[in-house]
Amino acid sequence: MGWKEAAEPLLTRMPSVVRPEGHVPFKRKLGWTAGVLVLYFFLTNVTIWGLSSQGNDLFGQFRSILGGTQGSILQLGIGPIVTASIVLQLLGGADLLGLDTDDPRDQVLYQGLQKLLVVGMICLTGIPMVFAGNFLPPSQQLANALGVGIFGVQVLIFLQIAVGGVLVLFMDEVVSKWGVGSGIGLFIIAGVSQALIGGLFGWEGLTGNVGFIPAWIGIVTGSVDIGSPLSPEGLQALLIGQGQLVALVTTVLIFVVVVYAESVRVEIPLSHARVKGARGRFPVKLIYASVLPMILVRALQANIQFLGRILQSQLGSGGMPNWLGEYNQNGQAVEGLFYFLAPIQSPNDWMWWLGASQEPWQIAIRVAIDLTFMVIGGAIFAIFWVETSGMGPEATAQQIQNSGMQIPGFRRNPQVIEKVMERYIPQVTVIGGALVGLLAVMANMLGTVGNVSGTGLLLAVSITYKLYEEIAEEQLMEMHPMMRQMFGD
Repeated sequence: MGWKEAAEPLLTRMPSVVRPEGHVPFKRKLGWTAGVLVLYFFLTNVTIWGLSSQGNDLFGQFRSILGGTQGSILQLGIGPIVTASIVLQLLGGADLLGLDTDDPRDQVLYQGLQKLLVVGMICLTGIPMVFAGNFLPPSQQLANALGVGIFGVQVLIFLQIAVGGVLVLFMDEVVSKWGVGSGIGLFIIAGVSQALIGGLFGWEGLTGNVGFIPAWIGIVTGSVDIGSPLSPEGLQALLIGQGQLVALVTTVLIFVVVVYAESVRVEIPLSHARVKGARGRFPVKLIYASVLPMILVRALQANIQFLGRILQSQLGSGGMPNWLGEYNQNGQAVEGLFYFLAPIQSPNDWMWWLGASQEPWQIAIRVAIDLTFMVIGGAIFAIFWVETSGMGPEATAQQIQNSGMQIPGFRRNPQVIEKVMERYIPQVTVIGGALVGLLAVMANMLGTVGNVSGTGLLLAVSITYKLYEEIAEEQLMEMHPMMRQMFGD
């Protein structure tokens, strides 16, 4: 008996959101999407009961990608879902699962396995976060009041963040089945937009940092002293200090480059086999796999840094080997292996002339590792994403065949169509994945408004663009119901 037969009773009984029967009106989809978004923002403001303080955020530099909020019930964000996806991508890429995503039975098993892995990742991430280190410090006062001890309060904290992780899983499923887009994409857009608005309009006292507009009001009125703009110190303050000019230019460039890259495509002509004059085009975009595989790459880096922080909290400064990592008081790696594996987050991480404590050769190695990791990792995960999401040459050829279309000048045969698709899809997938990785590193190195990571901004812009396309498609289907068959709805 194979693993599928053994696990089927469990996987088929995993709770799931009921799929709608028939077409869901566009206004209802918007309602479900807006409702989940409001619930998400509400939950990010629900503080975990039993904390003595907010503690140190393990995912601080990755929050724009992983979502959630430190000290809230959504402490884990979308991290467990993304990590489970990494495991499934690797298992599927190595063909170890033996699941056919075109088979309805295997689809149910795949979805059940994904949920089971998410629950496992909630435990694997949440338990060290609560019981190791000072990341979610329990309240001694509450422990005395309840008479359960510190361990009892820690159990309560873990149960709360576990419930939050499960809620994120089902909110994502609700949006995917009843709303517009995906929950993961929606949560990323929400977090990045919130950070961008704070980075533009945040006033001192309301947010942690002064926003771009208030800072420039202060510079113009003289309440913010940056010295002479002709001096090295003044120019530095204008470009990467209070003026944030480089961050603003980088943010605008990311918007422009991503929107342009989304519009670059190779269009393969199609014609209907039976209806004369019915023609179309199959677009193979430059960013064919979308930027979502980049979440997997950054999440892998986040998990590596998570491991380093846990080891440091358990072994202490003296017990952890120097070659493995040394951490400052802010919990950031400043030496050792975990320093070199940490992604570049801002100009201060690599501009050694600004007073960085590391030597130039150390910074160069770190930049090279980050660039290599993102470019190669982006290409690899893009390939996995295309193959496991039904976007590969074989699956695409079968979809075109089933729709009654064919490529003019070629026989109407799925194998023939597949050979044509193989000329474009694999190459474009690799190039697009590597390009997105390069853009993410460059954006991080130059900085962005609101201290949003380059990857987070890339994801937000691309997901918003695709959401716009999906909304336009939904409106088209509402106006012309016959179009639903063409879109498979």
